[in-house]
Amino acid sequence: MNVLSIRNIFALVLVSFIAAGCTSTDTRPDETVGVVDQDGADAGGVGLGNGSGLSEEELAEQQRLAEQNAMTAEQDALREVRVFYFDFDKTIVKPESHMSLRAHAALLAANPAVKVVLNGYADERGTKEYNLALGERRAQAIERFLVVNGANDSQIETVSYGEEFPVDPAHNEAAWNKNRRVVIEYK
Repeated sequence: MNVLSIRNIFALVLVSFIAAGCTSTDTRPDETVGVVDQDGADAGGVGLGNGSGLSEEELAEQQRLAEQNAMTAEQDALREVRVFYFDFDKTIVKPESHMSLRAHAALLAANPAVKVVLNGYADERGTKEYNLALGERRAQAIERFLVVNGANDSQIETVSYGEEFPVDPAHNEAAWNKNRRVVIEYK
Protein backbone atom coordinates (compact mmCIF):
# COMPACT_ATOMS: atom_id res chain seq x y z
CA MET A 1 0.00 0.00 0.00
CA ASN A 2 1.50 3.36 -0.88
CA VAL A 3 1.36 6.70 0.89
CA LEU A 4 -1.38 7.93 -1.46
CA SER A 5 -3.70 5.11 -0.35
CA ILE A 6 -3.01 5.89 3.31
CA ARG A 7 -3.84 9.53 2.67
CA ASN A 8 -7.11 8.49 1.00
CA ILE A 9 -8.04 6.32 3.98
CA PHE A 10 -7.12 9.11 6.38
CA ALA A 11 -9.19 11.60 4.38
CA LEU A 12 -12.18 9.22 4.43
CA VAL A 13 -11.91 8.84 8.21
CA LEU A 14 -11.62 12.60 8.61
CA VAL A 15 -14.71 13.20 6.45
CA SER A 16 -16.60 10.63 8.55
CA PHE A 17 -15.68 12.52 11.72
CA ILE A 18 -16.79 15.81 10.22
CA ALA A 19 -20.07 14.30 9.04
CA ALA A 20 -20.69 12.83 12.48
CA GLY A 21 -19.93 16.19 14.07
CA CYS A 22 -22.37 18.01 11.79
CA THR A 23 -25.40 16.00 12.82
CA SER A 24 -27.79 17.81 15.08
CA THR A 25 -29.64 16.48 18.04
CA ASP A 26 -32.55 17.96 19.88
CA THR A 27 -31.06 19.67 22.93
CA ARG A 28 -34.38 20.17 24.67
CA PRO A 29 -35.02 17.86 27.60
CA ASP A 30 -37.69 15.22 27.15
CA GLU A 31 -41.06 16.83 27.67
CA THR A 32 -44.41 15.22 28.18
CA VAL A 33 -47.63 16.77 27.04
CA GLY A 34 -50.61 15.16 28.64
CA VAL A 35 -54.10 15.62 29.92
CA VAL A 36 -54.95 15.36 33.58
CA ASP A 37 -58.56 14.64 34.53
CA GLN A 38 -60.35 16.38 37.39
CA ASP A 39 -59.21 13.73 39.90
CA GLY A 40 -55.58 14.51 39.05
CA ALA A 41 -55.04 11.20 37.28
CA ASP A 42 -52.91 11.20 34.17
CA ALA A 43 -55.03 10.53 31.12
CA GLY A 44 -52.05 9.74 28.87
CA GLY A 45 -49.64 11.85 26.99
CA VAL A 46 -47.34 12.24 24.08
CA GLY A 47 -43.56 12.29 24.66
CA LEU A 48 -41.27 14.73 22.94
CA GLY A 49 -37.58 13.77 22.85
CA ASN A 50 -34.65 13.30 20.53
CA GLY A 51 -36.58 10.81 18.41
CA SER A 52 -33.95 8.09 18.61
CA GLY A 53 -35.16 6.49 21.78
CA LEU A 54 -31.65 6.88 23.22
CA SER A 55 -30.58 9.04 26.12
CA GLU A 56 -27.88 11.62 25.67
CA GLU A 57 -25.46 9.33 27.53
CA GLU A 58 -26.22 6.48 25.12
CA LEU A 59 -25.77 8.78 22.14
CA ALA A 60 -22.45 10.01 23.53
CA GLU A 61 -21.33 6.41 24.07
CA GLN A 62 -22.28 5.51 20.49
CA GLN A 63 -20.31 8.46 19.16
CA ARG A 64 -17.31 7.53 21.33
CA LEU A 65 -17.44 3.95 20.01
CA ALA A 66 -17.71 5.19 16.41
CA GLU A 67 -14.65 7.39 16.91
CA GLN A 68 -12.78 4.51 18.55
CA ASN A 69 -13.66 2.22 15.62
CA ALA A 70 -12.48 4.86 13.15
CA MET A 71 -9.17 5.20 15.01
CA THR A 72 -8.77 1.41 15.04
CA ALA A 73 -9.44 1.29 11.30
CA GLU A 74 -6.85 4.01 10.74
CA GLN A 75 -4.27 2.13 12.84
CA ASP A 76 -5.03 -1.08 10.93
CA ALA A 77 -4.52 0.73 7.62
CA LEU A 78 -1.22 2.18 8.82
CA ARG A 79 -0.05 -1.27 9.94
CA GLU A 80 -0.71 -2.66 6.46
CA VAL A 81 2.42 -0.78 5.39
CA ARG A 82 5.18 -3.30 6.03
CA VAL A 83 7.95 -2.10 3.69
CA PHE A 84 10.05 0.93 4.58
CA TYR A 85 12.49 2.45 2.10
CA PHE A 86 15.86 4.13 2.57
CA ASP A 87 17.99 6.58 0.63
CA PHE A 88 21.24 5.47 -0.99
CA ASP A 89 23.82 4.39 1.60
CA LYS A 90 21.62 5.72 4.45
CA THR A 91 20.07 4.22 7.57
CA ILE A 92 17.84 7.16 8.52
CA VAL A 93 14.15 6.30 8.89
CA LYS A 94 12.25 8.56 6.50
CA PRO A 95 9.61 10.90 8.00
CA GLU A 96 6.90 9.44 5.74
CA SER A 97 7.41 6.11 7.52
CA HIS A 98 6.90 7.44 11.04
CA MET A 99 3.10 7.13 11.29
CA SER A 100 3.04 3.53 10.09
CA LEU A 101 5.96 2.58 12.33
CA ARG A 102 4.23 4.17 15.34
CA ALA A 103 1.16 2.05 14.57
CA HIS A 104 3.35 -1.08 14.50
CA ALA A 105 5.01 -0.02 17.78
CA ALA A 106 1.60 0.52 19.40
CA LEU A 107 0.47 -2.95 18.34
CA LEU A 108 3.64 -4.51 19.76
CA ALA A 109 3.33 -2.52 23.00
CA ALA A 110 -0.29 -3.63 23.45
CA ASN A 111 0.50 -7.28 22.63
CA PRO A 112 3.72 -8.42 24.36
CA ALA A 113 3.41 -11.94 22.91
CA VAL A 114 3.57 -10.64 19.32
CA LYS A 115 7.00 -10.79 17.70
CA VAL A 116 8.39 -9.39 14.46
CA VAL A 117 11.38 -9.97 12.23
CA LEU A 118 12.87 -6.93 10.52
CA ASN A 119 14.45 -7.99 7.22
CA GLY A 120 17.01 -5.45 5.99
CA TYR A 121 18.08 -5.13 2.35
CA ALA A 122 20.41 -3.02 0.22
CA ASP A 123 20.73 -2.39 -3.49
CA GLU A 124 23.45 -4.12 -5.52
CA ARG A 125 25.99 -1.31 -5.36
CA GLY A 126 28.83 -1.99 -2.93
CA THR A 127 30.45 -5.23 -1.81
CA LYS A 128 28.40 -8.13 -0.49
CA GLU A 129 29.91 -7.63 2.97
CA TYR A 130 29.17 -3.91 2.98
CA ASN A 131 25.58 -4.48 1.84
CA LEU A 132 25.00 -7.13 4.53
CA ALA A 133 26.19 -4.66 7.17
CA LEU A 134 24.08 -1.86 5.64
CA GLY A 135 20.95 -4.05 5.62
CA GLU A 136 21.58 -4.88 9.29
CA ARG A 137 22.01 -1.20 10.22
CA ARG A 138 18.75 -0.37 8.43
CA ALA A 139 16.89 -3.11 10.31
CA GLN A 140 18.40 -1.85 13.57
CA ALA A 141 17.27 1.71 12.77
CA ILE A 142 13.68 0.48 12.41
CA GLU A 143 14.10 -1.57 15.61
CA ARG A 144 15.26 1.53 17.55
CA PHE A 145 12.29 3.51 16.21
CA LEU A 146 9.84 0.80 17.33
CA VAL A 147 11.42 0.52 20.80
CA VAL A 148 11.45 4.29 21.33
CA ASN A 149 7.74 4.28 20.45
CA GLY A 150 6.73 1.56 22.93
CA ALA A 151 7.73 -1.85 21.58
CA ASN A 152 9.93 -4.13 23.68
CA ASP A 153 13.26 -5.06 22.09
CA SER A 154 12.67 -8.71 23.05
CA GLN A 155 9.80 -8.73 20.53
CA ILE A 156 12.06 -7.79 17.63
CA GLU A 157 14.61 -9.78 15.65
CA THR A 158 16.74 -8.23 12.91
CA VAL A 159 18.07 -10.04 9.85
CA SER A 160 20.07 -8.70 6.92
CA TYR A 161 19.95 -10.11 3.42
CA GLY A 162 22.11 -7.36 1.94
CA GLU A 163 21.70 -7.25 -1.83
CA GLU A 164 20.13 -10.72 -1.99
CA PHE A 165 16.46 -11.09 -2.98
CA PRO A 166 15.99 -7.81 -4.87
CA VAL A 167 12.41 -6.74 -5.49
CA ASP A 168 13.44 -5.36 -8.87
CA PRO A 169 16.43 -7.01 -10.59
CA ALA A 170 17.01 -4.12 -13.01
CA HIS A 171 20.20 -2.08 -12.81
CA ASN A 172 18.85 1.46 -12.58
CA GLU A 173 17.90 4.03 -9.95
CA ALA A 174 14.20 3.06 -9.93
CA ALA A 175 15.09 -0.56 -9.15
CA TRP A 176 17.70 0.38 -6.56
CA ASN A 177 15.14 2.60 -4.77
CA LYS A 178 12.82 -0.41 -4.37
CA ASN A 179 15.62 -2.67 -3.14
CA ARG A 180 16.84 -0.39 -0.31
CA ARG A 181 14.29 -1.43 2.29
CA VAL A 182 13.31 -3.06 5.57
CA VAL A 183 10.34 -5.42 5.60
CA ILE A 184 8.39 -6.09 8.81
CA GLU A 185 7.32 -9.71 9.10
CA TYR A 186 4.99 -10.72 11.95
CA LYS A 187 5.63 -14.14 13.46
